[in-house]
Amino acid sequence: MKPHPARTALPALAVLAALLTVPASPAHAAACGSGNAALNRPATASSAENAGTPAAAAFDGDSGTRWSSAFSDPQWVQVDLGSARNICRVDLSWEAAYGRDFRIQASRDGTSWTDLATVTGGTGGTAAYNVTGSGRYVRMYGTARGTGYGYSLWEFAVHVEDGDEPPPTGGGDLGPNVHVFDPSMPSSAVQSQLDQIFRQQESAQFGTGRHAIFFKPGRYSGLNAQIGFYTSVHGLGRNPDDVAINGDITVDAGWFGGNATQNFWRSTENLSVTPVNGTNRWAVAQAAPFRRMHVRGGLNLAPAGYGWASGGYIADSKIDGTVGPYSQQQWYTRDSSIGGWLNGVWNMVFSGVQGSPGDTFPQPPYTDLNTTPISREKPYIYLDGADYRVFVPAKRTNARGTTWEGGSTPGTSLPLTQFYVAKPGDSAARINTALAQGLHLLLTPGIYHLDQPINVNRAGTVVLGLGLATLIPDNGVTAMKVADVNGVRLAGFLVDAGPANSATLVEVGPSGSAADHAADPTTLQDVFIRIGGAGPGRATTSMVVNSDDVIIDHTWIWRADHGAGVGWETNRADYGLVVNGDDVLATGLFVEHFNKYDVQWFGERGRTIFFQNEKAYDAPNQAAIQNGSIQGYAAYRVADSVNTHEAWGVGSYCYYNVDPTIRQHHGFQTPVKPGIRFHHALVVSLGGNGQYNHVINDTGAPTSGTSTTPSVVVSYP
Repeated sequence: MKPHPARTALPALAVLAALLTVPASPAHAAACGSGNAALNRPATASSAENAGTPAAAAFDGDSGTRWSSAFSDPQWVQVDLGSARNICRVDLSWEAAYGRDFRIQASRDGTSWTDLATVTGGTGGTAAYNVTGSGRYVRMYGTARGTGYGYSLWEFAVHVEDGDEPPPTGGGDLGPNVHVFDPSMPSSAVQSQLDQIFRQQESAQFGTGRHAIFFKPGRYSGLNAQIGFYTSVHGLGRNPDDVAINGDITVDAGWFGGNATQNFWRSTENLSVTPVNGTNRWAVAQAAPFRRMHVRGGLNLAPAGYGWASGGYIADSKIDGTVGPYSQQQWYTRDSSIGGWLNGVWNMVFSGVQGSPGDTFPQPPYTDLNTTPISREKPYIYLDGADYRVFVPAKRTNARGTTWEGGSTPGTSLPLTQFYVAKPGDSAARINTALAQGLHLLLTPGIYHLDQPINVNRAGTVVLGLGLATLIPDNGVTAMKVADVNGVRLAGFLVDAGPANSATLVEVGPSGSAADHAADPTTLQDVFIRIGGAGPGRATTSMVVNSDDVIIDHTWIWRADHGAGVGWETNRADYGLVVNGDDVLATGLFVEHFNKYDVQWFGERGRTIFFQNEKAYDAPNQAAIQNGSIQGYAAYRVADSVNTHEAWGVGSYCYYNVDPTIRQHHGFQTPVKPGIRFHHALVVSLGGNGQYNHVINDTGAPTSGTSTTPSVVVSYP
């Protein structure tokens, strides 16, 4: 078929331009549900324009994929709801090739059809049709095209009456954006699919695509899995060496001119690689975890050409050779084993790492703790025979090295049947119903709009996201609230602030929480928060931790400095992380660009191992960040009421490019008390765009000039 010319979206369907016949709704009709009963259900069509536009693409919840037909009339696309349902609304979102005349029909058997709505003279766009009828099958039957092309639908949603939806159940398929490879597949076929996903995601920094790539246990050869935005790569073995790739899992920065500072939102975990040239390249920035990996060779953390790179995270991994950070400004490695470490730029932090380079800050800039005081690895999916299960690793104290060398990771295995497998289009109400029934939650790849918080109230609940599943709170609600209970596990998802201001985006424990969870703490791992960038977003405080004993293991909480919807007031967000709970531990804390304090700590006995921060670039002038008599808000503030706190390997950087004359009094603010200690703190002025007067309180030399040289304090007080 001849390729489509460039197309632009058409305006919404004009009601006066169409003659729409819809059966009258009886007065007793139930309310129409908000969930999409057609989401990811089996779909068929009279034809498809090509292999890239199948019928299923109209029912996958992804507004970037579509079904399109052959260039003839009539044509149809239909979905199987699984059982007869009371249908109350159908939503159609047309691509530029739309249907001018068509019928929406329902059938109980897929053979005899009843018209629910008839449209004549349609003009495309997006429209919702209130209908009355029932059936297992629903279709759009087109009789006249609006263009010379075929019929093309981005999305086709079916809504059923409240109470007609069956109750949530556990298990089910993982959706169309989970790609599973088997070692029996030809390498060329696997590589082709990897390349196709990478082409879609390489530069889609604020796109809507979300993908999880799974490798079944076995050996794979000749692969180079290049990983773009919102893509996660998983081995499906019980342990990393169960999946062996003779090839590479690669992140580079060709899309951004060799600059890796924006290689966000991607991950790899639970497999082994034997790099083709002996060294695997993983040139990432924030929110790009490298977990449960075995590299049978070296690991290069810099992009080709050694361009800029701005930090990352490794946990529970074994690198047989040397790790070369090269241009990486900062990095945190936890509970791992390495063959060596090549260099450091500003801030390289290790805890519980066998083969680490030793504690030598500031020259070289290594912060090295022999063990990690408390750790618990991220839950992960694996295959037990033909069945998917989720493994929940056990808590460790004073950990050193990986959990899996010499034996399987200790912990608990849960069958997928104990998880509600959510799909984009699922409502918060339905997810909450599943959680209230005692199910765990698996968020398959995609974007979830929430009109109420997801409420995690049961002790031990696992919430696991795949492919950077993204939660967007609408109308200023909080995206997720966790009760003050034991052992909740939140992992692997992104919260993206909506345009209406949310007071908080993630809340762990209600205000006033005081229960002791030391034996079974709640853990947040690879839970990322974004305000702006993909569009306007606002939140007063991004994450609030009220419960005691919480472990925050790798988070990036980011008020966007680039992208759409960015400006000092446009994506206003005053505070990043607020910790009110006692005995909270942060391992790998990245928080950036907030209008006021990036981190505020009110709880007792808090600990942070590695902190990376940049102050907000876009402050218009000194007055905009004036904090009473203090110039600027500290990146990390310990409240005056706190008596015990400790932090290791902490850094704050400024780049006030709107007004380079701005001065920041300090990066860190704390009361001076015997129980409070900071180890290895630094501040940096990036190219002289703004300056720090001190590092912590009134201690530490000022930054100066344009040399981008850190000012350091080895120990405070």
